[in-house]
Amino acid sequence: MTLRVRRGGEGGPTLLLLHGMGATSEAWNGVIARLERHWEGSWAVPDLPGHGDSDPLEHYSFGAMAAAVAPCVRGAKGLVVLGHSLGGVIGLALASGWFGVRVDAVCGLGIKASWSDQELAGAAAAAAKPARSFDNRAQAAERYLKVSGLHGLADSDSPEVEGGLVLADGGWRLAMDQRAFGIGAPDMPGLLAAARARVTLAAGEHDPMSPAADLRALVPDPVILPGLGHNAQFEDPDAVLALIRAL
Repeated sequence: MTLRVRRGGEGGPTLLLLHGMGATSEAWNGVIARLERHWEGSWAVPDLPGHGDSDPLEHYSFGAMAAAVAPCVRGAKGLVVLGHSLGGVIGLALASGWFGVRVDAVCGLGIKASWSDQELAGAAAAAAKPARSFDNRAQAAERYLKVSGLHGLADSDSPEVEGGLVLADGGWRLAMDQRAFGIGAPDMPGLLAAARARVTLAAGEHDPMSPAADLRALVPDPVILPGLGHNAQFEDPDAVLALIRAL
């Protein structure tokens, strides 16, 4: 399969940034803009499978997504991974070493670790629905902002929205493959036990999807970013850059 991967910098160490469910690599634009001055190495930021301009998968699982991402950093030295939400789970899977890459440090930012049966059923139902077509871009953009968690943070005509929309068959729709919603809940204890890298779990202080209590049940010292919510990398790129530099 083919992934769209944005790259920059040169040499090592290598930084891999992985976005969350429904978003695209553009969710990292604020952080990327700071890497030239603050990251002494190379970086790679893919659209995850079934998102943005990357190909979909036949079946979505955390392992399948990690296997699809791994080739874009295979052979990288000093690999540091920061993944947001879904991307954080994929980062932890990569840190197992099972997918042919060696990860030195990984951070899962805003991972939803606790899922109710009702939430899982809702996600499965969303995955089974066909992609919705909208009459105009404005309607599709509004839907994208909600799905990606960027509602109230990004403007509908911003670059962060553009990559998440597709004009096809006379209507606008999200670029995301709906079936990705059915990926399920991560086995966080299992992923943490399998990791062969320094692991950090982090979340915004006001992130309703990743409350501090859930993270403290998994690791003794999660990083809580004051005043931030679920999309901390968008809300305060400097705070997330500091998180990267501390890994």
